Amino acid sequence: MVTFWVLLAVGLWLWWRNTPAGSVDGPPAALTEAGRITGILGGYVLLVQVFLMSRVGWLERKIAAHDLLGWHRDLGGVLVVVVIAHVVLTTVGYAQLDGVPILRELWHLTTYEDMVSAFASTGVLVGVGLLAVRAVRAALPYELWHILHLASYAVLLLSYGHLFALGREVSGPGPGRQFWTAMYVVVLACLAWGRLIAPWRLNARHRLRVAAVTPESADTYSVYVRGRRLDELQAKAGQFFRWRFLDRGLWTQAHPFSLSAAPNEEWLRLTVKAVGGHTRRLRGLRPGAPVLVTGPSGIFTAENRLRHRALLIAGGSGIAPIRAILEDLPPSTVVLYRASSATELIFRRELDHLAAARGAEVCYVIGARDDPGPRSVMSPAGLRRLVPDVRRRDVYLCGPEGLVHAARSVLRRLHVPRRQIHVDPFEF
Repeated sequence: MVTFWVLLAVGLWLWWRNTPAGSVDGPPAALTEAGRITGILGGYVLLVQVFLMSRVGWLERKIAAHDLLGWHRDLGGVLVVVVIAHVVLTTVGYAQLDGVPILRELWHLTTYEDMVSAFASTGVLVGVGLLAVRAVRAALPYELWHILHLASYAVLLLSYGHLFALGREVSGPGPGRQFWTAMYVVVLACLAWGRLIAPWRLNARHRLRVAAVTPESADTYSVYVRGRRLDELQAKAGQFFRWRFLDRGLWTQAHPFSLSAAPNEEWLRLTVKAVGGHTRRLRGLRPGAPVLVTGPSGIFTAENRLRHRALLIAGGSGIAPIRAILEDLPPSTVVLYRASSATELIFRRELDHLAAARGAEVCYVIGARDDPGPRSVMSPAGLRRLVPDVRRRDVYLCGPEGLVHAARSVLRRLHVPRRQIHVDPFEF
């Protein structure tokens, strides 16, 4: 976070350094300089956006996935607003300086070098911003939304020429050009490494293939994956990979799924609930089908705990990473597994076996949200009765948004320190 603000301050200082004295006198000049500032902000936020989604390994192993996505989503809204402000302020400012109507000035600006690509990048950016609106995204098939969202990378390329051709701070030699060139080089290098080079090396080394698909419940099943030198994978229980199965009808998409068992030298396991077309088709995976992955990612692991004891709270298929983390936690761990009915429970035999072997306790909380039993357990008094030392435990939460929100509310009322609460909600 400190680095973010320091680099932004450097970019704004370079604008100030290259702004001649008296150049902002009068409303028209002030508008054009405000346009320059919003342009700098937009260019900087765009680079940060791409960096956050570059999937460079060290970043994804240091910051929680939902935090990365949250920052990406929030900065996306800021980026759209700032870029639109840049276009409006610049156009109005130059229209007033030239004494012409705004539309005529807008048309005139397209005659400048690299302005066509700049307007194209603005259009793409606004379109991607609209796709991020929750209602719009919910109405689109995931496959279509994903393909359209990839167009955001075109914004980086289309805006490059505009910045270096017309940006006062970078159009000539000096610190400004060096700063922005370095920023572009670093971000593009991270993007190439995280999206291309590192995944190629990982998959060439391990050569993963589907070993088997086994049912866990009526709509949930596990996929076992084998490969070479899995002991060198450096994955941890609770982390996730992005999986691309090279089988008919599946190879075009890569989806994130957590490991549902601690990784070992023989196999990896992911557990999938069929909630859409892609996840339903995974049930028909052929044994031997090649698998491409990127990762491992995420900090939802036992090694990040601050206390010796832990409380694990899971709901639905959120039990997958929780069941994996249980293998890495010390004795006296407590697991609360929330489900609407007994038929929805998965891994019950495995959980009971792990609890007996590791000195843990598993509490199955079954029933509708408003049933007396679940309401009692998932209340401050009920949770304190079940886990009297909850304030001295790390708490891991994974499940539907409603469960995570309710559990965090209860934990806050019990004064569990925020740094001891580890959340991996269903953000994908």
